[in-house]
Amino acid sequence: MEDCRRQSRAFTLIELLVVIAIIGLLSSVVFASLNSARKKARITRSIQDLKELQKALEMYYADHGSYPSSRGGAGNWDGLYSCWGDSTPNWIPGLAPTYIARLPRSPNNSTACNKNYIYNSNGQDYKLIWHEPEDCGWVKAHYPSLIDPRRDCWAYGVWTPGARNW
Repeated sequence: MEDCRRQSRAFTLIELLVVIAIIGLLSSVVFASLNSARKKARITRSIQDLKELQKALEMYYADHGSYPSSRGGAGNWDGLYSCWGDSTPNWIPGLAPTYIARLPRSPNNSTACNKNYIYNSNGQDYKLIWHEPEDCGWVKAHYPSLIDPRRDCWAYGVWTPGARNW
């Protein structure tokens, strides 16, 4: 007897659903890894920004004998966006473009006044921090000297010894 049945080469519905589920699972793992890598890239960029600003501030000090004062005077935290001082694109007066090409904005691109770089100086000392940054715990584990002693894991940055506890 001749077998008239043909073998089907199509996928069953269950096979397609299994493949779709596997692709979904793999894509969620990839997206989670990408988000983690993006966060670490923003943290790395912020540390580079702060170090570059620190170098620019030291060059300014060498030329002028003082650091740029905060716009509203000592005690004011100036920034591109700041809740505690002047908010201005020139948030460290006199630094750009002579000592640094431009003043950076924090890598989270936030316009929230409490999630940005801020600067405070009385001319003799300064403190420059990223206020309420992402994943301060990672920075604390890898760069403990950058953690603001006054704001444990609430901010990190650079400062002169006299501004340590501001």
